[in-house]
Amino acid sequence: MVGGKGEDGRTAGPWPGSRIGAVLLLALALLAPSCGFKAMAAERVVDALGRTVAPGEGARIMTLGSDVTEIVHALGAGERIIAVDRGSKYPPEMTGKPNVGYRRQLSVEGLAGLRPDLILAAEDSGPPEAVEVLKSLAIPIVFIPQDNTPQGIERKITLIAASLGLEDKGKVVSGEVLEAFRIAAGLAAKIPPERRKKVVFFHGLVKLSAAGAGTSADAIIRYAGGLNPMDAVQGYKPASEEKLIEMAPDAILMMSDGKGGPTPEQVFGNRVLAATPAARNKALIVLDGAYMIGFGPRTADAIRDLAKALYPDR
Repeated sequence: MVGGKGEDGRTAGPWPGSRIGAVLLLALALLAPSCGFKAMAAERVVDALGRTVAPGEGARIMTLGSDVTEIVHALGAGERIIAVDRGSKYPPEMTGKPNVGYRRQLSVEGLAGLRPDLILAAEDSGPPEAVEVLKSLAIPIVFIPQDNTPQGIERKITLIAASLGLEDKGKVVSGEVLEAFRIAAGLAAKIPPERRKKVVFFHGLVKLSAAGAGTSADAIIRYAGGLNPMDAVQGYKPASEEKLIEMAPDAILMMSDGKGGPTPEQVFGNRVLAATPAARNKALIVLDGAYMIGFGPRTADAIRDLAKALYPDR
C-alpha cells in the first residue's frame, strides 16, 4: 500500500508532501541535460549604456558584433544563436546563420522578423535611430562595451555570461583569456624600443583612412610591440602623401578582403604608399578583420601573429 496515515490521523495521498519536493527535484536533475534546461540568467544586468535590462531566458539569441558572437560561443551557448551580423564569421558554423547585415546599418524590421528573445549588441551598433527603436521593443537588448584592453574583454565576458545565466563558465573563460593575453603581450613587450617598427593600419586603399589613437587597430599594434605613427590623431583620419612620407611606416597593416587580397602589388602600386619604407620591403601584413581588431577570446592569438609578422627573427 502506497498511502498511509498522516500525523492528524487522516489517510495521506499516494505522495506525501515531504516526498513530492524531493521527487520533483530528482526528476528535474535527471531531465535537465536532455531538455536543454539551463541556469537562470541574472534577473537584471546593467549594460554598456547604463541601462538596467532583464535578459530573460535567452533561448533565441541574436548577436551583433564578432567579439560578442565569439564570446557566446566560448561560453558554450553557440547553439542558442539564431542570427548574427555580417562581421561574425567565427566559428565557421556562424556563416550558416541568418545574417542581418552590417551592425552599424541595422534594419529594425529585419531583426524583429527573426523573433529573437534576446539581442546582444556591440556598443557601437547603429544607426542611432535604429538603436532607439530597438530599445523600445519588447525584445530585451543588452549593449556590450567596446573596450580595447584585456580588462575590457573581461567586462564583455562577465556581462554576456550574466545575461545568459553562465556566470561560473564566464569566470573560467575570463581567466583563460586574460592569461593568454598576458603571455602574448608580455612576449611582444620584450622587443627593445630601438627595434620597434612603425605600423600604419588602413581600412582600404581608396581614401587611405588610417587608424589613430583610440581605435582597436591602434591597440593591437601596440600590444604586438609596434608603434603607430598615426597616434597623434583620434579615430580614423585620411593620411596625405606628405604625412605618410613624414611618418615613414615600416609596415602596412590591412584587413583581408576575403578574396586573397589585398596583395603587395595592389597596396604598393598606390602612388602614395609606394614612397614609404614599407614599399621598399613589400612589408604588408594582412589579417582577418574580426580576428585582428575584435578584442574577444582570440585576441591573444592575433597579438602573437602580428608580432611574429613584424619580428620574425625574434
